Amino acid sequence: MNRFRNFAAAAALAVSSVALSAQAFAADIVDTAAAAGNFKTLVAAVEAAGLVDTLKGTGPFTVFAPSDEAFAKLPAGTVDDLLKPENKDKLVAVLTYHVVPGKVMAADVAGKETKAKTVQGGEVTVNGTDGVTVDGAKVVQADIAADNGVIHVIDAVIMPKM
Repeated sequence: MNRFRNFAAAAALAVSSVALSAQAFAADIVDTAAAAGNFKTLVAAVEAAGLVDTLKGTGPFTVFAPSDEAFAKLPAGTVDDLLKPENKDKLVAVLTYHVVPGKVMAADVAGKETKAKTVQGGEVTVNGTDGVTVDGAKVVQADIAADNGVIHVIDAVIMPKM
């Protein structure tokens, strides 16, 4: 009987350890974007800008994430130019313009038009009256949950005033 009790206690401890491990390794904004497969350019830009640790941080963050197709719509050479070390400040400004502090779900803006302050410091116009757009970029997939926020896929790269 004593052996059974020890076995049961050990099994319960093992199960709770596995549950805690699963929680500790859930996906943050960066890992969620990388796993999706259609944000290769965005993830490379986040790495080049040195923003990985920030977007893996506590948050919560709302990220309006341009897909690889959205980056491909930019004029030829734009992405390569932004990724140059001498343009890091500009790259950081563009990327942080796509991030809003807090967790904003699509339902939060449905039927509304509002402005939201970005991490970059500027404001984006969010229009939820006919679908959802952010500075004119259409949200093509909303509410992708991450541990530290939410991702909304947009069909264009939005640019701050510089």
